[in-house]
Amino acid sequence: MSKILVVDDETDLEILIKQKFRRQIREHQYEFVFSLNGKEALEKIKEQPDIDMVFSDINMPEMDGLTLLEKLSEDSPLIKAVIVSAYGDMDNIRTAMNRGAFDFITKPVNFDDFETTLKKTIAYVSQIRQTLQAIKENNILKMYVDESVLKFMEKREFEKTLTSSENIEATVVFVDICSFTALTETEHPDVVVKLLNNYFDVIVKEIIEQNGHVDKFMGDAVMAVFRGDFHLDRAIEACIAIRDAIQKLPDEKIVLNFLPQVSIGVNCGEMISGNIGSGSLRRLDYTVIGDAVNTAQRLQSKAKPGQILISASAYGKIKEFFNCAVVGQITLKNKKEPVEAYEVLN
Repeated sequence: MSKILVVDDETDLEILIKQKFRRQIREHQYEFVFSLNGKEALEKIKEQPDIDMVFSDINMPEMDGLTLLEKLSEDSPLIKAVIVSAYGDMDNIRTAMNRGAFDFITKPVNFDDFETTLKKTIAYVSQIRQTLQAIKENNILKMYVDESVLKFMEKREFEKTLTSSENIEATVVFVDICSFTALTETEHPDVVVKLLNNYFDVIVKEIIEQNGHVDKFMGDAVMAVFRGDFHLDRAIEACIAIRDAIQKLPDEKIVLNFLPQVSIGVNCGEMISGNIGSGSLRRLDYTVIGDAVNTAQRLQSKAKPGQILISASAYGKIKEFFNCAVVGQITLKNKKEPVEAYEVLN
């Protein structure tokens, strides 16, 4: 979670920020701290040294934004400041940039610009802190360890990374392009590959949009994994977007006798994440395995064109947020008992 200090004597800005970023605040992506002037801001930073960045007005009572910038440069150089000021106040903005301001935005505040600047600044601060931590750890290690031992440790750490595995909570999605195999039997390979890649581009775009990871391409299907906060919600959002985007693509029916549609299976739960494959062939695939993954793939195999099927456990977690319909008991391969399935509508 990133902590942002907003310094402005206009209290309306605090209300607007809390309204605009209510979802991110609720999901603990951002924590906003507010103060009315530079003096109060310095006290807040002293109390809360984990503050990542500052948005500061220039004209404030007791201590203005330009003086605050000088103090930050002296006492807290890792905290980056963004100046908020009227566009006509360009002289002060230039002074602020010369005193170490990372960026500036103008009043009245455009919150799209505000969020873009926030993300850019947080990413920069995070990169600096990671670099400093790495340098610190490396220098401490070099004080006590011989260089040849360090090289051996680096090699062992690399090998360990290749073979490491872990249990994770995640959501797996399988997206299949319906009836595409039949098309490969009648059309020229160049046409088939170009069309398939076009469909994959659409699918991948929506997966990435929801911070998912494309695990692999499997013929005319895509396997994706969603990890982290709200992984199931993000996966479902991606699936709906994929289905809708594919259905909006140009109809190939006239030329190729093919109408693009997808069938999708989704499941969440605990699974094993690691490098799977053959070490002797030096072919390892970082992927996920387990019953939750198998269930997602088999749900996809039962899904009809345009259908998104989820398990009962997944339905229990998202039923308040998505419109779903009961499909009923379905039999899945290698499952002793039928599985209760639901269809995500919208």
